[in-house]
Amino acid sequence: MAKKIACGVAGVGSLGQHHARIYAELKGAELAGIYEESDARAAEICARFSCRRFATLDELGEACDAISVVVPTDRHAAVALPLLRRGCHLLIEKPICASLEEAEQVLAAARQHGCLVQVGHVEHFNPVMTFLEKEADHPQYITAERLAPYQTRGTEVGVVLDLMIHDIGIVLALVKSPIARIDSVGINVLSKSEDIANARLQFENGCVANLSASRMSLQKSREIRIFQNDAYLSLDFMNQKGHLIRKGDIVAYGLKMKIGLIKAGDTSSVPVREIPIEKGEPLALELAHFVESVAEAKQPKVGAALGKSALEVAIAITEQIRNAKR
Repeated sequence: MAKKIACGVAGVGSLGQHHARIYAELKGAELAGIYEESDARAAEICARFSCRRFATLDELGEACDAISVVVPTDRHAAVALPLLRRGCHLLIEKPICASLEEAEQVLAAARQHGCLVQVGHVEHFNPVMTFLEKEADHPQYITAERLAPYQTRGTEVGVVLDLMIHDIGIVLALVKSPIARIDSVGINVLSKSEDIANARLQFENGCVANLSASRMSLQKSREIRIFQNDAYLSLDFMNQKGHLIRKGDIVAYGLKMKIGLIKAGDTSSVPVREIPIEKGEPLALELAHFVESVAEAKQPKVGAALGKSALEVAIAITEQIRNAKR
């Protein structure tokens, strides 16, 4: 029987608690314990998942093969670097760090100590993304909208690094072309940094992506629409559903109407295909992939390099917004 991967979680707040829950349930993994500064929160999570609380990061690193870093973004590097020096493989929640300098330090430490680093761009493990990776082979225009109600968690960074970075990572993975131009705008509402932002990314291959993010919405929404010369795709990451219209189906529909098989005005036969998506919990799929990558010593799907690329674009957008305000 293969040895289980000893897993830990640094930071068990609103998201970190789910990392602990999944490690406790995951085949091939064993929840060795947590590192958490709040005594009350640590006691609650340890009681819930029958795990140990480690007093220091060093103790957590000594006991674990793989660790999720789920602390606020501005503390990612401070937590990740000592764990990498301990030889621990890490899943660092997105964005990888708060600055490119810190991201470089994390990348260098991972290389030096032979550690895997996966970045928590969880939408890459959403079954919707699995479908997109197969069907969106030459996108020409993309619109993505990511909305959420305001909450204080995450406001140590602006909405671009908090929310939009998910869609930046998705678009970079789908378009696979360098960015030629960025045009962006954003405003502060309740935070010291931008709470609403829009960015237009123009790629060297001609594709254009229009990304909108807000943490001032009354409702959550995570939707993407992709246009390419043979199809239109509309997908909902949150509800894991969507539809597509293929050019070939439209041509066939037109021919049927022309020869009288379909009456004019009959919209019931418009060839809109509902997408059969097998639903799953993206975070569980992400952590299962991380544990498998550690067990098999293989590079994860969303490694530190992609995480750094998404951060680079997010910072460029953020700086453009702030320079415009100045």
